[in-house]
Amino acid sequence: MDSSRLRRHRPTALTILAVVALYYATARLGLLQQLVRGQVTPLWPPTGISVAALLLFGTRVWPGIALGALTVNVTIGPTAWSVLAIVVGNTLAPVCSYLLLNRVRFHNDLDRLQDALALVFLGALGPMLISATIGSGTLFLSGALPGSDFWSTWSVWWTGDAMGVLVVTPFLLVVRWARWPPGVGPLAWAEAAALTACTLAVTYLATNSASSSLLFLVFPFLIWASFRFERAGAAPCALAISTLAILASGRMTGPFEDHTLLTNMVTLQAFNGTVSLTALVLTAVVTERNRTHEEIERLCAQLRTAVTRQNTSSRQVPPGT
Repeated sequence: MDSSRLRRHRPTALTILAVVALYYATARLGLLQQLVRGQVTPLWPPTGISVAALLLFGTRVWPGIALGALTVNVTIGPTAWSVLAIVVGNTLAPVCSYLLLNRVRFHNDLDRLQDALALVFLGALGPMLISATIGSGTLFLSGALPGSDFWSTWSVWWTGDAMGVLVVTPFLLVVRWARWPPGVGPLAWAEAAALTACTLAVTYLATNSASSSLLFLVFPFLIWASFRFERAGAAPCALAISTLAILASGRMTGPFEDHTLLTNMVTLQAFNGTVSLTALVLTAVVTERNRTHEEIERLCAQLRTAVTRQNTSSRQVPPGT
């Protein structure tokens, strides 16, 4: 009995350990762009990983999120009680995202328009207010954060968690079913390479130019990726654009130069939110259109088969019967 129970729970234990490892590894990468107190960053990939893990494996992996948050914050939190409070906020926010998405019957394939809108508003923007408020409030109450810096810290925290969900979660949901496409010709690979090179080049130019209006240049490439490659192209494209924008905001260069931290976070949140919403909505619409087109073709094929059989039967009936 004990051995069978152990075998039954082993996959869950391994999944939880994998979530802890991914959480910690990506958190260390996110902290390279910290803007406040060495622990608040405009991109927090662990939140995106947490939401993706919950969507794929259910609530049984929440201990992995809590343990991952604990391993990261235990060395940078000001006090023991503040570390525990931050861990609670970092765990509660993605769990709330999952519960809200589950309530509206979210599809992990992101193949419907309602799934795209749900991920943006119910998965990212709304629930991440919880972690930002708990985290910033905890730092303030512990004396590690002066009152004058509360709202700027809160904005960075909310931006980091929301961006983690908007850019990392869709990418992981797409990667899980990605396969090497069979029968793809050289022209398709050349187009994919051209899309990648153009997206990176234009985004780098836009995020390093003082004119914020150049940021709009990235959207034609998002449209290109969505229509030609659907989710497999739009998700990595949005991730690359958002990452370069976040790096520029961390350096406070280009359109983020000579502005306050709060202003930069509002600009970054608006830009990355628009990028993610555009990519998710367009791919959902294109996927629905293609699925409808395939269904119409299937029904037409069935109708042709039925008409052919009816004509054949009619010719086989002897005259006068």
